[in-house]
Amino acid sequence: MATKRYNAGIQRAKGLLELAAALYDGSLSYQTKRAAEGVLQTDTRVGRVVRLSLGARANDIPISFATGSFREIIAVADGKYSMAWVNPSVLLTMACRGKGPFRKRLPLRAVAVFPSWDVMGFAVHESTGITSLAQIARGKIPLRLSTGRILQNELASSATMFTVSAVLKAAGFSLSQVRRWGGKIHEAPHPSDPSRRAAIESGTVNAIFDEGIKSWGQTALEHGFRYLPVDGKIFKPLAQLGYRPAILSGAQFKGLTEDIPTIDFSGWPMIVHADLADEVAFALCEAIERRRDLIPTDNYRPLDMAQLCANDAEAPYDVPLHPGAKRFYQERGCFK
Repeated sequence: MATKRYNAGIQRAKGLLELAAALYDGSLSYQTKRAAEGVLQTDTRVGRVVRLSLGARANDIPISFATGSFREIIAVADGKYSMAWVNPSVLLTMACRGKGPFRKRLPLRAVAVFPSWDVMGFAVHESTGITSLAQIARGKIPLRLSTGRILQNELASSATMFTVSAVLKAAGFSLSQVRRWGGKIHEAPHPSDPSRRAAIESGTVNAIFDEGIKSWGQTALEHGFRYLPVDGKIFKPLAQLGYRPAILSGAQFKGLTEDIPTIDFSGWPMIVHADLADEVAFALCEAIERRRDLIPTDNYRPLDMAQLCANDAEAPYDVPLHPGAKRFYQERGCFK
C-alpha cells in the first residue's frame, strides 16, 4: 500500500494548526473555576479568535502563524506575524544576513527546524551531450526545460525559482536567455506534478531544474538523464548568499554511479522575531512537543524533538535559536 502523505504546503499548514491547538494546553494557560458550576476550566493568555491567528483581548499574547516564503519572512520581521514556517532553511540564513532578496539584515531567530532532506537537481538528458551548466551558456543551447513557475518579482517568487535563477546567473545565463535561444520552458506548479513525469517519460523535455528531487529524480535517471555539478566558480557566489553544499549519490538514487556536488535545499525552519518574549518561544516548543505525534513530518518518521535543534543534514540551520527555544531544548536534554 502506498505511503499516505500531504503535499509540502499542506504538511506545514496542518502542522501549524496542531501548534495552535496545543498552545491552549501549555504554559500560557492556567486553571480557573467557573462560578456557576464550580468546576475547573482552562483559561489562557493566547486568545480565542482564530483567523489563522490567535490573540484578541488587550492583555492577551497575540500569536499569529503563516506559511510561505520571502514575503512572510519579512512580515515576521515587521511584526505582522508571530511565526512563519518556511522552506528551506537557507531562506532564514539569507534574511539574517541581508542577502538575496532581503535588502537588510532582519532580526529573526529559529524556534525549531523540522527535518526535510532535499537538494537542488540540475538534470539534462544524455542525448544533449551537456556535462556542465557553463556549457549551456557557452553554447547558447535551446533547452526544453521543466522547472517551477516563473514570477518576475523576487519577493513574490518561490524559494525554488529564486534558487534556480541564482544558480543559472552564477553559470552565466538565465531562463529568459534560454527562451531567446529558441528553448521552451515547461512550468510545473510543483516538483511532483504529473505533467512533469509525463514530459520526462515522453521525451518532450530534455532538462529539469528543480528541488523536490525525491519526487522526480529517480524517474529522470531511469529515462536517460544525468545530473550536472554545482561546484567551483558556480558555487562560490551561492555560498556567499548562504547556501550549503550537498551531494547527490547512489545512496539516494539507484543508477547514480558517482557523487554529484550540488546545493542543499533542506529544512523547514519555524522562525520568529528576535524580540519575541522568551516565554512565548518556550511555549511554541512546548506545543510542538505536545502535538509531535500529530504534526506531519517530511521524512516519514515520528517527530524527534532533539532533531529540531540538531542542525543535521535533514534540518540544517545557520542562525541562532531563539533564547526561549534554546532553554526548552536544554531543559529537555536535546542538545548532544
